[in-house]
Amino acid sequence: RKPDLGTVIPLVDGGTEGFSGHVRVIYPCVSGCFECTLDLFPPQQAVPLCTIAETPRNAAHCILYAHLIEYPKVHPDDKPDKDDPVYQNWVYTKASERADKFGINGVTLMHTQGVIKNIIPAIASTNAIVAAACANEAFKIVSNSCAYLNNNLMYMGGQALYAPTFKYERNPSCLVCGEGVDLELSAEATLTHMMERLGEDARLRLMSPSVRVEGGKCGDLLYMRGPLESNFKRNLDKSLTTLIHSGATVWVTDPGVPAPVKLIVKLV
Repeated sequence: RKPDLGTVIPLVDGGTEGFSGHVRVIYPCVSGCFECTLDLFPPQQAVPLCTIAETPRNAAHCILYAHLIEYPKVHPDDKPDKDDPVYQNWVYTKASERADKFGINGVTLMHTQGVIKNIIPAIASTNAIVAAACANEAFKIVSNSCAYLNNNLMYMGGQALYAPTFKYERNPSCLVCGEGVDLELSAEATLTHMMERLGEDARLRLMSPSVRVEGGKCGDLLYMRGPLESNFKRNLDKSLTTLIHSGATVWVTDPGVPAPVKLIVKLV
């Protein structure tokens, strides 16, 4: 059921990278939230350490070698400050030497700073366009003068001007705004098995959960982390059939997620 639009606070989100950017208007529990679209993000590119150490192929590999491998060898007890110009110049010098050894071009001080500090390139014109688009959407929402964006705009200005719009749909199993994540478990499984499953499930990413059930057979609070944890350890070895009904709604809180996670636990 959709909430009353007069009671929700919309979020206007924007971001840029180089000559590209995006603007989004998010109405909680109405349009797709930020968590709904996390699966669409490209995975972070990790470079194998063996490539950095043995067969560098580009300037970034040489910079990472000086940053991650060579500096700890020379200064094993020193934790480098990435913002220190002296350290940046040291990495630049060593990376240049390694790049010359392997015939690689492109090692500069600016590139060195970008790699070791993981700087995302920003273009002033792109920032201005995306900021203006965000302000425009906020104005439309506040003044009700025009229909707001529904609900995503991509700006691509690298080669020409291209700004398509499309709609992000809600994910029914979203951890934040969804109707709940279905979780099937054996009727003979214990609470310990369920908590281990919560840590293994890639959708949930729950490593230190506290568990509460609606209408539990032995009380609603099944397990709580913290000072009162010892009071609930007796539940860990109990089977789920003695604690919950099949199809019960289970709420899980965890430091690794921003809001309580709703689970629909089915015992099979």
